[in-house]
Amino acid sequence: MGGRYRAAMVDVQERFVASGGLRLWTERTGDPGRPAVLMVMGSAAQGISCPDALVGRLVERGVQVIRFDHRDTGRSSVVDFDAHPYTIGDMARDCLAVLDGYGLESAHVAGASLGGMIAQWLGVHAPERVRSLTVMSSSPMGHDPRPLLARARAGEPADPDDLPPPAPEFLAHLAAGLPPGVESDVALFRVFNGPVRPFDEAAARDMLELALSRATDPAAAAHHHRAVWLDDPSLLAPLSSITAPTSIVHGDQDPVYPLGHGVALAAAIPGAALHVVPGMGHVMTSPGLPEEVADLIRL
Repeated sequence: MGGRYRAAMVDVQERFVASGGLRLWTERTGDPGRPAVLMVMGSAAQGISCPDALVGRLVERGVQVIRFDHRDTGRSSVVDFDAHPYTIGDMARDCLAVLDGYGLESAHVAGASLGGMIAQWLGVHAPERVRSLTVMSSSPMGHDPRPLLARARAGEPADPDDLPPPAPEFLAHLAAGLPPGVESDVALFRVFNGPVRPFDEAAARDMLELALSRATDPAAAAHHHRAVWLDDPSLLAPLSSITAPTSIVHGDQDPVYPLGHGVALAAAIPGAALHVVPGMGHVMTSPGLPEEVADLIRL
């Protein structure tokens, strides 16, 4: 299972690392003597949601790649969120624990969606650990989308100062209230993919089935959505303080964070380069896209 989404890999090591009282599943691919790229995936997403094709391309570029399961996903520890609520900042500290677990003083950090916000947090609050920063399919950390979502769902016009709202197709999927499971997830990924590039449904289904099969508690991943809404003053630090060389990679068909979010990020981070990927949506479930994105990751 996973073969159509995940290619055959070489030089792969799995291990668990400690983050406080939590155990995080991690995987390293490539030569441990090479500089490292830490891949930070999005909300409710396991490390395996980062395609092997992307990892393999990065290894070809001369780095080692580390993927990991966020807390409450995959094989990592499940948290009693009501008793021990956590924030995006806490999830960012898990990233530092992963680097510590591999004895790495620093790494190139590449984050997608929520992982992109976590990557921004690291660039602001742990600059000595970040060699370079790549923020993919994301939005400025600390931006509160709730008023924007409320207006979009009500069909009200956007405020001129707003970042662009999610696409109607994404809002319609959320409103449909489909029962949880692989079929609902495949339908979501079809929306995530966008209408321009072909959607590799077989590969997406394969990854989603694999994720379900290896999750200790599939429902726990929903805690990420709660974590996003918790007040976290560390998210309000200015992005202008980021000193790492930064690239913003954003699709022009992203239904969750339309391109204006990537443009705003590039404007907020000094010297950031904006790479607009034609036809790309919010995920990498189109043939050839993982390799294309891998070539844009800042090293």
